Amino acid sequence: MRPRALFAAFLLVGTSAVPAATLVKAGRLLDPRTGKVTSPVAVLIEGEKIQEVGSPEKVQADAPAGAETIDLGGATLLPGLIDSHTHLFVNPTVPAEAEFGNRYNPKFAPGLLLAIVESPSKRVLIGAQLAREDLESGFTTVRNLGHSGIDGDVQLRDAINAGRVPGPRILAAGRKLIAQGSYLQSLNPALADLILREEFLLLEGVDSARRAVRQNVFENVDVIKVAVGDDISTAELAAVVEEAHRQHLKVAVHAATTGSIQTAIDSGADSVEHGNDATDAQLQTMRAKGMFIDLTPTTWDGMWSKIHEVVALSPGARSDLSAGDERRRQQAIALVARVLKAGVKFAAGSDMGWYYPGKTRGQATATMFPALHAGGLPALDILRAVTTSAAEMIGWADRVGSIEAGKYADLVAVAGDPLADVTELERVRFVMKGGKTYVRNLP
Repeated sequence: MRPRALFAAFLLVGTSAVPAATLVKAGRLLDPRTGKVTSPVAVLIEGEKIQEVGSPEKVQADAPAGAETIDLGGATLLPGLIDSHTHLFVNPTVPAEAEFGNRYNPKFAPGLLLAIVESPSKRVLIGAQLAREDLESGFTTVRNLGHSGIDGDVQLRDAINAGRVPGPRILAAGRKLIAQGSYLQSLNPALADLILREEFLLLEGVDSARRAVRQNVFENVDVIKVAVGDDISTAELAAVVEEAHRQHLKVAVHAATTGSIQTAIDSGADSVEHGNDATDAQLQTMRAKGMFIDLTPTTWDGMWSKIHEVVALSPGARSDLSAGDERRRQQAIALVARVLKAGVKFAAGSDMGWYYPGKTRGQATATMFPALHAGGLPALDILRAVTTSAAEMIGWADRVGSIEAGKYADLVAVAGDPLADVTELERVRFVMKGGKTYVRNLP
């Protein structure tokens, strides 16, 4: 095939049209909001949107002539999955143990250093690959919360929306807002400011907080991400929140310690990302305010050891990793118990930003399902955390998160029952986004 013809064939595959009308049939439909199962079920889709959900006889009778039929047999139909906290533009391998003492924050530094010195064009291409792999594992919507350069996730979002490349719906955060010194200390001082500004916007007082939000608004982001430690004041973060809300944007705050969580609460942020050390009192306050905690179970169930499998480590270091895995398991169980007791709103995001041996990015993202279950979260709550609850948290409950008339036709299917075996969510067999089928691995 000549190069021009080859390019034309690729372009056709990447931009194929959504069918005018599609009828999807399945043995079961699980509604995450209620836990109710409808069996059997049919979904009528016209263009990108769902028109009708009901019994196959009724829906088929209402379908227009010539509608394409997709019969998924006895599969369980679910809304498209939402990863509310991901990092599509970093995929680092942890360095060898001998490097641990040579860098500040050595486990994470390689990803950040490579991310900010690589070509932005290369980063976007890598992000496009990881986004496609997420979609193929059933994640039809993701919220990218930083580490994508100045506008990498914005540009990838727009390319996906235009049909140029396949991928999930993306809420893009652009550059993360941080205080000086939060990341990548000990860089070459002659270059540090230039490098940091490729990846972050610095908060240096209330006025700069407002300017940082406005800069990201200029870059056309969907959400504001702030990393808070003991280095950002409540006044600074409150200015971020006020300015973002004026622009109708939500604010997601990385806050793991009790102090940073309190700053997020007092400032009126929309979600606390991680929230590892949240107290019972803080969770009760968040419930009263309607704030979300976005659980990120990436390291809850042995993943930290898994990503070190390809790394040169001493036996002692591997023993320490195993001990750390167990400690994190117990911390996760305690956090989940506090969250369920408080009745606070919660969603779940993978926080995936690592090379995971033997898995695509989508498969690595899906490891959060057994991790959440190991932390003590019931299967139905896990499903809600990545569908209906996540849709509410990101402000998209009117368009995604459930299978209802008027919403986007974002559907996934699994062969078994995810309430009986939550690992079914790691084996998604059918993926449709906006009425277009991307994966069909069912009879």
